[in-house]
Amino acid sequence: MFSHYLWKKNRLFVCSISFFLFVCCFAVVPLRSGLLSAGLAASELRPLHSFLPHADILLPRFFKTHICSFPVLSLMVGAVVTRLVPENGPPANITGFEGLTPDQQRVLVASSVTFLMGIFQLAMGVLQVGFMVVYLSDTLVSGFTTAAAVHILVSQLKFVLGLTVPGISGPLSLIYTLEKIFVQITSTNICDLVMSIVIMVVVFIVKELNDRYKAKLPVPIPIEVITTIIACGVSYGFNFEKTYDVDVVGKMVSGYESPIAPNMEVFQESAVEAFPIAIVGFAVAFSVAKVYSIKHDYTIDGNQELIAFGVSNIFGASFRSFAASTALSRTAVQESSGGKTQIAGLISAMIAMIVTVALGFLLEPLPRSVLGALVIVNLKGMLMQFREILYLWRRDKPECVVWVGTCLGAILLGLDLGLVLGLGVELLTVVFRTQFPRCSVLANIPGTDLYKDRKDYLHILEPKGVKIFRIPSPIFFANIEFFRDKLVEAVGFNPLRVLRKRNKALRKIKKLLQKKDDAITERGVRDLVDQMTDEFCMNVEELDLPSDSKDLPFRLDWSAELPANINVPRVDLHSLVLDFSAVSFLDISALKGLKTTLKDFLRVDVDVYVVSCDAYVLEKLRSCTFFDDEIVTSMFYLTLHDAMLHVLEKHKGKSRGAVLADTKL
Repeated sequence: MFSHYLWKKNRLFVCSISFFLFVCCFAVVPLRSGLLSAGLAASELRPLHSFLPHADILLPRFFKTHICSFPVLSLMVGAVVTRLVPENGPPANITGFEGLTPDQQRVLVASSVTFLMGIFQLAMGVLQVGFMVVYLSDTLVSGFTTAAAVHILVSQLKFVLGLTVPGISGPLSLIYTLEKIFVQITSTNICDLVMSIVIMVVVFIVKELNDRYKAKLPVPIPIEVITTIIACGVSYGFNFEKTYDVDVVGKMVSGYESPIAPNMEVFQESAVEAFPIAIVGFAVAFSVAKVYSIKHDYTIDGNQELIAFGVSNIFGASFRSFAASTALSRTAVQESSGGKTQIAGLISAMIAMIVTVALGFLLEPLPRSVLGALVIVNLKGMLMQFREILYLWRRDKPECVVWVGTCLGAILLGLDLGLVLGLGVELLTVVFRTQFPRCSVLANIPGTDLYKDRKDYLHILEPKGVKIFRIPSPIFFANIEFFRDKLVEAVGFNPLRVLRKRNKALRKIKKLLQKKDDAITERGVRDLVDQMTDEFCMNVEELDLPSDSKDLPFRLDWSAELPANINVPRVDLHSLVLDFSAVSFLDISALKGLKTTLKDFLRVDVDVYVVSCDAYVLEKLRSCTFFDDEIVTSMFYLTLHDAMLHVLEKHKGKSRGAVLADTKL
């Protein structure tokens, strides 16, 4: 009884400690993310405005989503702010700027762009555009989030090195940013660099220990909170700002300002930039959510996410916030701290609001290099996704191309154009797979009614005179010729060429019969052939018609040995079985090509059977008048085995032999 009481008391203590650490984490992490985003968006924006995306978390919690400021979005918003309100030079000619300071003008631009971004996202959610997320494959998401992590890593280098580098966005922005950093590399603040290295090493080691001993530790060690508190104390005690010229967070305004209306002229000036910002914000958030949904086995709704982000950004922009999406580091912290439900997000939002209103001043001496170092360490999980390149290259090369193309495109061209490039590469791989599928010739596995690719098995039986051909993709205008070429390659002859040679030879024989004796027999054909010439021309269309040997006084067997002068390819195939089990649809162009191909085989005396055809495809064939006197419905069988039983029964003497005695055939 006493031990049970101690167990309950100990468990309560552990739960209390876990909750306290969780609260501490989410009291610091949102502010840390917001402070960094404020610096990335525009150095003149006051830190208060970066907290607001965390304050308006309360509203989207009812939509079961998680939002935060995102560094890449902050850079994209900052590009608009810098264009309309440049640091050196007059601002854009906008009526709403009259009577405002440059700082207030920048805040107005950032909030207006965010408001317009929210309108775009809300509209897409209402119009159910979220279905587009089905095109974001796991491979594309992995490459895209890795590129986002690289962008964030580069954006934090200026804080770690203590350099002044303006925010750059657009194609090759990462290259230009690195160029500006390396140009100033000799001006690195040693104090910032040493602090960052020490913090990154300590945090990395502690996180590794948390992962290794998570089964033994009652709660993970909140190393981010500890380092933030220690860094604030040391910076304040030794006055890093003045003594070592360290860039700190600085003066923070407590509380929230009154709401403002967005500026319509800013809408007109920034509509082109606001739409890709909305797309990138949603794509990044959904990509990160998809990673964790796979990890924890739950589903996410793209339209619900769009509506939540739209409402959040509209509401936040009314209180002078800027674009909100997601944050890799904060998401990782919540996941590692055990937060799984909406309650975790609700607590996070409330703590962020409380700290913003009353406790923000405690972070004023915090060095920005500390924030950058913490962000870089938390990117480890996303950056480790580079290891997938080797795995994908060994397992699936087209998927590897999608990953590398998406990642390189997003790194070099920016996340907006990189996402478009990744989708394009992904769709091209789909077209490539369907246009050039891996067709195969099947054969029977002894002792079963199974038919597999004959290249994959050593002991497999293929009845003589029968070919089973399988195409594992839909048949449409782009791959119908590929289908015909592969079919001709599988059977070993071109039925149209054989048909034309037969008709040409038959026409010659009939012409000679008219000149000679009508009562000539089959034995006399050999003599007549020696007298044949090619002095007459034939219409190509006539050559493609079925061979008509009814007028001959003897039976002409094309499979028998023919005279040497009759150059007609011999056809040893009597039955062709087409496995359509993987054919999900046919378009009109493919239907015409398929009909022509089947007729070519039928006209050279090869029986054609189509098996496992989908009901939808069969209905499409009927509605498009696919069937006629030559192609009939009796050619279609439900299963491959049924068709094979019919073929072997029809050609007992030709196909059945001792080798089939041990099979179900």
